[in-house]
Amino acid sequence: MKQVILVRKDLKLGKGKIGSQVAHASLGAYRRTEKKRKEDWDREGSKKIVLKVEDESKLIKFQEIAREKKLSNFLVIDAGLTQVPRATITSLGIGPAEDEKIDEIVKDLKLL
Repeated sequence: MKQVILVRKDLKLGKGKIGSQVAHASLGAYRRTEKKRKEDWDREGSKKIVLKVEDESKLIKFQEIAREKKLSNFLVIDAGLTQVPRATITSLGIGPAEDEKIDEIVKDLKLL
């Protein structure tokens, strides 16, 4: 079991901002996950992997794929209080889900 968080690299976010956006994406996707998967993920150590995507259009495509595969997901839309304008889409959490289901979607992405 694992969860992935995808972060847009075109925004050139600061480290602190990336950290907060990753946290929002992780918690948001977790809250949308069915109870059994949450329990399995928690028991296995709550593995998270942060990956980078080129831009907003790529991030949206990954969300569409996650939805098609019926995987929990959460798109982070920033409030615009610090580094980016209001309503900027910054990141996407997918899962937790079985490793194979996640890997099928993100296998070509690189670590952030």
